[in-house]
Amino acid sequence: MKFARDIMIMLFGSFLFALAINLFVIPNDLGEGGVTGVTIILYYTLGWSPSIVSFIINGFLIIVGYRFLSKRTTIYTIIAVTFISVFLHLTESWSVQSDEIIINAIFGGVFVGVGIGLIIRVGGTTAGTTILARMTNKYLGWNMSYGLLFFDLIVVFSSYFIIGAEALMLTIMMLYIGTKVMEFVIEGINTQKAVTIISKKPNEIADQVSNKMNRGVTVLAGHGYYTKEQKEVLYIIISRQEVIKLKNIVKKVDPNAFIAIHDVRDVFGEGFIELSKS
Repeated sequence: MKFARDIMIMLFGSFLFALAINLFVIPNDLGEGGVTGVTIILYYTLGWSPSIVSFIINGFLIIVGYRFLSKRTTIYTIIAVTFISVFLHLTESWSVQSDEIIINAIFGGVFVGVGIGLIIRVGGTTAGTTILARMTNKYLGWNMSYGLLFFDLIVVFSSYFIIGAEALMLTIMMLYIGTKVMEFVIEGINTQKAVTIISKKPNEIADQVSNKMNRGVTVLAGHGYYTKEQKEVLYIIISRQEVIKLKNIVKKVDPNAFIAIHDVRDVFGEGFIELSKS
């Protein structure tokens, strides 16, 4: 059941990606990143079909880089690459009536971001620079979306002599939009906040957080490096909407408290997402 659902999601993601290329990128002489960017350059210069060239290059990269992917990811990647090539071929004659190149670049970025994001979210890749991004994510801890942006920009800048400066700048804008949209699709909107609080009144703050916000509080033992004074450090996970309420509680109890707030993702456990459903 899950496999069938994943296939349908990849099917839709591949379709959106193909639409981005055939409706917004190629008609406006824009570039792209990764293998698709290479195929577009070859299309502009030699007239070679993006669908066929994309399938050949990505197939070669899968053979070379499969060892960096799990068996499941390799299978999903082969399926995604096949879908993309098929849809690039089926939609190559499609068009949209719009002469606003900036609007086309924006929608191109949105479609690319949603398409690739859906494919990656279910565990697949689009091969090409995605394999490189997965390698840097695994070994260097790079964010997947920014790893893709880094490698895509290398290809994009190489297209400068083909598409020109203005199209290059619009392509970079499109890639950035695609990266942010893809990050949104992959990671979702349920970003939580992790809050670290160091206060002289930790018990009062913890009591108010527990009673007024119904949030759990973890108390960590710590000490100041310079003073060697023992301190209780509070660690709390809350939603973005609860940040102001927490700040007001801390401000009321101890205006001199130290607070550090940062984003966290994929929070599982009581009060959040059940681990069994992840």
